Amino acid sequence: MSPASFQEGAWYTSSYTTGGQNDCVEVNYSLEDQVGVRDSKLGTTSPVLTTPAAQWVCLLAAVQEGALDA
Repeated sequence: MSPASFQEGAWYTSSYTTGGQNDCVEVNYSLEDQVGVRDSKLGTTSPVLTTPAAQWVCLLAAVQEGALDA
């Protein structure tokens, strides 16, 4: 899947990101069944990691539950 498949204006960072921080990822839900993730520092030049939306939901749930804590 090409990074161009994602709508450019649809990238966003976490609500926990505050001004001046450049260490975040951007997420894009503009495709029905895929989620795009990229490095906010690189913006449009960043490679895009794509994952099925269902797997993204599982990852977020695991993070929230602390299942991935070391």
